[in-house]
Amino acid sequence: MTEHLNKYKVFIIGPAYPLRGGLATFDELFCRALTAQGHEAAIISYSLQYPNFLFPGSTQFDTSGKSPLGIKIYTLINSVNPFSWIRTARFIKKEKPDFVVIRYWIPFMGPALGTIARAIKKKGIKVIAITDNVIPHEKRPGDEAFTKYFIKSCQGFVTMSKAVMEDLHKFTSSAHKEFLLHPLYTSFGEKLPMPEARKKLGVNENDKVILFFGLIRKYKGLDLLLEAMGDERIKKAGIKLLIAGEFYEDRTYYDNIIQTQGIENSIILHGKFIANEEVKLYFSAANLVTLPYRNATQSGVTQVAFHFEKPVLVTNVGGLSEIIPHGKAGYVVASNKAAIADAILDFFENNREEAYTKGMVEEKQKYDWRIFTDKIVNLYRRIS
Repeated sequence: MTEHLNKYKVFIIGPAYPLRGGLATFDELFCRALTAQGHEAAIISYSLQYPNFLFPGSTQFDTSGKSPLGIKIYTLINSVNPFSWIRTARFIKKEKPDFVVIRYWIPFMGPALGTIARAIKKKGIKVIAITDNVIPHEKRPGDEAFTKYFIKSCQGFVTMSKAVMEDLHKFTSSAHKEFLLHPLYTSFGEKLPMPEARKKLGVNENDKVILFFGLIRKYKGLDLLLEAMGDERIKKAGIKLLIAGEFYEDRTYYDNIIQTQGIENSIILHGKFIANEEVKLYFSAANLVTLPYRNATQSGVTQVAFHFEKPVLVTNVGGLSEIIPHGKAGYVVASNKAAIADAILDFFENNREEAYTKGMVEEKQKYDWRIFTDKIVNLYRRIS
């Protein structure tokens, strides 16, 4: 192992290129932030993340062919092949990092990640878990047993919402637990002038536009937002909803709501996975970002909104209310169509955009990557 002037060798175990999605983007930013601070960092990713029957999307892979520059990525873990877990542990032990940070977001990964962690701990390598979720949004048999197996293999824990921290307390009494703020997603480029972004997306320059962004699953509450769009006051105000994300469930359910509410002319639907290079178009085109979730821990969408300095509406579930200051950078409302509709109307009728944008600019300073990486390193020092 290496330790020189408080610089460390670190492996991050989690999704990375050529896998796509928010976790992969986060891990790559995290690795780059550690490297920028002088640490020797690399990512150990998955050759197989999910079997196809567990993955509802079109593809698990980034098809752009643009691998992230300046990051070492080792594609080693097959989530359903125990021999790959053993090979991965051997590789880590041979490389002798000071510590390993494991992303844990779904119990399905518990056996693989728990087995790897147990093996490397025997060689004195410290293991820290970033627990995005401890109790999953969509429950399956075996969740609790898999999570227990994984949690017991780790020495330090990080959550990015207080709600997940409460869940974590049910699985471990360890004193080495840290609540850290989710850093910004800074890899999507800079904000564009709104007219330019709208022109590229085919959105009217003068429209009032709210954005729903990200993979579409039941717990994210798009149906509640569509029902709010059916409010006669919103129809009269001419507000448009821009939906940008791939459907991870039957789209027919949402199409039926659109038809029933009579809001076909109010919806701009881009039902596809949004590539990294296109993300800036959607956030730059929007006046307000909406997260009408039924349940949540934290959401990377809020951190993208902070990067682009766009006001946000969240529902008062999980850790979302911890992130968006109500009345300063956006809204925290009840998870129902009436409360969502009232907030959307308030935003446009009372011209809140300028003030709430200023609030986002002020708040985003808390989410710097250096703060996050420093606290991870300090946690390692404590458990050492």
